[in-house]
Amino acid sequence: MADRRAISHLLRRLTFGPTAAEIDAATAAGYEATLDGLLRPAAEVRPPELDVDPYAMLDAGAAREQRQRARQEQRAQVATATRWWLARMAGGGSAEKLTFFWHGHWATSARKVRSAHLMLAQQQTFRRYGAGDTGPLIRAMLRDPALIIWLDGQRNTRKAPNENLAREVMELFTLGLGAYSEADVKAAARVLTGWQVDHRSGTARLVPQRHDDGAVTLLGRTGTFDVDSFADLLVRHEAHVPFLAGRLWARYAGTTSPVPSPVLAAGRDTTALIRAMCRAPEFAATAGTLVKQPVEWLIGAVRQLGIPVDERTGARLPAVLRTLGQVPFAPPSVGGWPEGTAWLTTSGTVARLRAGQQLAALAPAAAEGLDGAEQLATLLAVDTWTDRTYAGLRDVDDPRRLLALGLASPEYAVH
Repeated sequence: MADRRAISHLLRRLTFGPTAAEIDAATAAGYEATLDGLLRPAAEVRPPELDVDPYAMLDAGAAREQRQRARQEQRAQVATATRWWLARMAGGGSAEKLTFFWHGHWATSARKVRSAHLMLAQQQTFRRYGAGDTGPLIRAMLRDPALIIWLDGQRNTRKAPNENLAREVMELFTLGLGAYSEADVKAAARVLTGWQVDHRSGTARLVPQRHDDGAVTLLGRTGTFDVDSFADLLVRHEAHVPFLAGRLWARYAGTTSPVPSPVLAAGRDTTALIRAMCRAPEFAATAGTLVKQPVEWLIGAVRQLGIPVDERTGARLPAVLRTLGQVPFAPPSVGGWPEGTAWLTTSGTVARLRAGQQLAALAPAAAEGLDGAEQLATLLAVDTWTDRTYAGLRDVDDPRRLLALGLASPEYAVH
């Protein structure tokens, strides 16, 4: 039988939070079998049914009242998409955790895109390509309507080049700082000119008269490039695999140690990288060092407390996430959300305690069945309490208060 702590660590990192029953089953199955199951290709996902994109129905001369109504409808659609995604996350498995990783990596916000349809289409791209070679993913993302709008790609024309998308693609998404020059940014911007988004079809297309098809020198190569050949330059660049491996290691393992060499040797296939990461001895050593993001914290608690994400609770969870500082489809910038100790503030602890109280009220069965700190640790998949935390929990008689305190504890926030 596998070591229960190693299994718990694996499940905590690759999913949104394991239940005690899931840890029991995985411990009996063994580490490698569990890892194989977590990395198995996911089934196809059908996004929620939404009415037509309200902005797609607006004419250029639409009145102010029409635009205001479209904005209200768009917000309602984003809220529906958010509730749907939270329910999928609570369903368990590793596929949605990886989708959430890519959402934070290619950080795109509905606040500027103003289309639930385009945000969900981007999410489907993450599901379709995110577990494999990064080449197809990057090619698809360079054509992604939501990303093009988010980074001003529609304003990038041969007469007025806009460098936002070109710069962020290299700096934040594929290569990292120092791997490209300002000349590369200007050249890449020219390659990406002319792409326009059609809200009615939900697609992006290249408009030839707005595109600069001249030769450029880009990342050490001179020639005429299109989106696909630019993507090929990116994935073949010597900085790409170390950059990608570093991002995955930071999100799944932690930032306190360098990426192990076997992980770097796995290449640019995401599943191969994650598999190598989880097999590395350094991965096990990162237990208790990675701060949960609010979405991870909340969905893990929902799963472990057995709270159904239905119409009643689904409408409340986004409000809880707003108080915690992280709502899906709304990253604060192209750099994504903060990581690590940025979430461990005094105000953050207070917010988690209040959120824990709300969750305890939604899970009467889980709260009433609690009998002490040891049982609480099993329920929340916490390996052990520190002496200080245990001293604060052991004399708490009210099960709901005990549960709320456990959810707000450092051991639950850092896994």
